[in-house]
Amino acid sequence: MATANSDMPVVAGIDGSAAALGAALWAVDEAAARGATLRLVYVTKPSDRSAAEYAGDVRHGRQSLREAQVLVQSTGESVNVETEIVDGPPAQALVALSEHAQMVCVGSVGIGRYARSILGSTAADVAAAARCPVAVIRPESRVGVDTPNWIIVAVNDRPHNGAVVEHALQEAALRHAAVLVLGDSRTAASAEVLEQRIRPWHERYPQVHVYPIANRADVAHFLRKHDEPVLLAVLGDDEADEVAQIVGHGRSALRHGASSALVVRS
Repeated sequence: MATANSDMPVVAGIDGSAAALGAALWAVDEAAARGATLRLVYVTKPSDRSAAEYAGDVRHGRQSLREAQVLVQSTGESVNVETEIVDGPPAQALVALSEHAQMVCVGSVGIGRYARSILGSTAADVAAAARCPVAVIRPESRVGVDTPNWIIVAVNDRPHNGAVVEHALQEAALRHAAVLVLGDSRTAASAEVLEQRIRPWHERYPQVHVYPIANRADVAHFLRKHDEPVLLAVLGDDEADEVAQIVGHGRSALRHGASSALVVRS
């Protein structure tokens, strides 16, 4: 998955929560696959505070970054890791960093005073406005070894859909997952037509199992109707409004509630 921009980092938003640590673990795989630096970033809280309160926030940030760095190093991946503390607001800071990043990874939920839900406003805003792909990671996305790893993506006639599908296949190759490809039944007359459409992807990624499904090409709608746990839903930036439905705030609206989401920028 190495790219021409391998000098740009993969960024993970760290806030002291278990969800953010999950995002860091996801990000280390992305960085290793790209030969990129992993940058762990803590964003201070934007408010009028005393010097003592600000210093406490910075101390918490340093501790959170140390914990994340130790966890990343425990994976054994040969990845250069940087840490950084920047001033908030969190969403604005992460969007600014996305200008010069290959991917931004954030956790979907947080706990406590310092680790507020990063899918509240932060993750949703970053997913909608970032200038690079954004992965919103649920801790539950780590399914059991006996559970199939599914990645889901829709094939449609929207501009840049090919890039979205390619990202899904790259993630599948990286994470040893199979891909469910949804074809819009309003435009794909049959499963055979859909199979013909995705045949080039079979040829480019022969190691990835791809399963076409002629259905309504709306990932969130499909997941609401099916119980199969999905590791990752891959969306175009014009589908970013589906992130909240797929990942959810605290508990997903989906039956299995275990999907993470990747929003691909066009």
